[in-house]
Amino acid sequence: MNWALDTNVLVRHLVQDDGPQSVRVEAAMRGALERGHSLTISLPVLLETEWVLRSRYGFMKAEILQAFRALLDSFDICIDQHHVLTEALHVWADSRADFADCLFASHHRRLGCNATWTFDARALRVPGFVPLP
Repeated sequence: MNWALDTNVLVRHLVQDDGPQSVRVEAAMRGALERGHSLTISLPVLLETEWVLRSRYGFMKAEILQAFRALLDSFDICIDQHHVLTEALHVWADSRADFADCLFASHHRRLGCNATWTFDARALRVPGFVPLP
């Protein structure tokens, strides 16, 4: 079986801020892996998780980068389109742009798009974004 993690489950795993829920998350994840099941995190969940960690928990960019890189390095967790996240994190690490824009640009490149049109001046800092003509 393959289980997907929702944002609230992933946040409990990363933050460990709710004792009973965090214990349940870790037990469920460990149990699934012990039974040979896989755990998957989708790009939309990662996008929302970044927002929650930043806006609700006050995580700094470096902390989010570290958490997401640890997920990528995990042999136990499958990241949907991991190459998209890897590229987005690489760009975001050295950018003042939003994580979402870095993720969009990477995803769009993988879809074969030449560029992404935008009105967002901050997004224009990310390679792959261009102003709408």
